[in-house]
Amino acid sequence: MTWRGGVHTLWTPPRLSDPSPAGAAGQTPGRPRLSTYSTSSSSEHSARPAVTVLGLGPMGRALAGALLDAGLPTTVWNRTPGRDRELVERGAVGADSAAEAVAAGEVVVVCVVNYDAVDAVLRQDDVATALKGRTVVNLTADTPARARDTADWAAAHGVRYLNGAIMTPTTTISTPDAVFLHSGPADLYEELAPVRRALGGTHTHLGEDTGRAAAYDIALLDIFWTAMAGYAHALAVARAEGVTAGERAPFAQGIGAILPPVFAETAADADAGTYSGEGNPLTSAVSSMAHIVHVSESHGIDAGVMRAAEGMARRAIGLGHGTDGFIRIAEVIGRE
Repeated sequence: MTWRGGVHTLWTPPRLSDPSPAGAAGQTPGRPRLSTYSTSSSSEHSARPAVTVLGLGPMGRALAGALLDAGLPTTVWNRTPGRDRELVERGAVGADSAAEAVAAGEVVVVCVVNYDAVDAVLRQDDVATALKGRTVVNLTADTPARARDTADWAAAHGVRYLNGAIMTPTTTISTPDAVFLHSGPADLYEELAPVRRALGGTHTHLGEDTGRAAAYDIALLDIFWTAMAGYAHALAVARAEGVTAGERAPFAQGIGAILPPVFAETAADADAGTYSGEGNPLTSAVSSMAHIVHVSESHGIDAGVMRAAEGMARRAIGLGHGTDGFIRIAEVIGRE
């Protein structure tokens, strides 16, 4: 998920698999040396695998902090030097290179800005060599196709690979409110239970298709950012009509509360192909959309987003679906 901060209402996912509870907090005394991680027994490795975190943006630092708090030996690396200072003070080992960091961990957690950055780090010869026989958990947001391509690359280089998506902000990591989605080999997902417990929250395995977590991420972000675009536009329109954001906020929250049952009902309609418009047919919907466009443009406010939504609805009506519900649009634009 791209935007990690400032989300106050947290999503609770359906329980497709058993959630992993938050790990117990612990302390890692002193500053362990890299060689320390190779001296414990295999049973200790199983319960407390050495983990490397590549990428120390806000989310990467939160992940590394959770691993440290759970008592897992943790090595960290970032392309920009200096971001590991606080983590090193807490007991992490700061590596001088990505290859050195990878060599220190049984499990390598990657959390960078996108898969271009992932490729720039992992697909270096020395890093790829160090990764052989290790496990990569990639929590970087990007497209399903990129996730599958990275899984293919990993397999060709003898690297075990699990893809993932983080659906909640940095402040939730290591707490029960964190939400993680994973896809890839089920046995690998199960094997990584100690790492999942350390990160806290709810973890859901979505299937063996490596791109599935990214597909969920993209679809859920589509909801979020489209909604935020509508909210920002509505603020501008309300302000133009003399309504402050604070005055409108309680009513906006009421609109938000309408959506969860609408999502559930229309999901059933979409899967069944029924697209019921009994409560609000498309012909009624486009009328209210036209009002929003008119008021917006009368104040000189760009109504491009609403014009796009109205255009999709009118296209569906033109195809004979005027009595159907708004979600018929998904079928119409999906066939083009």
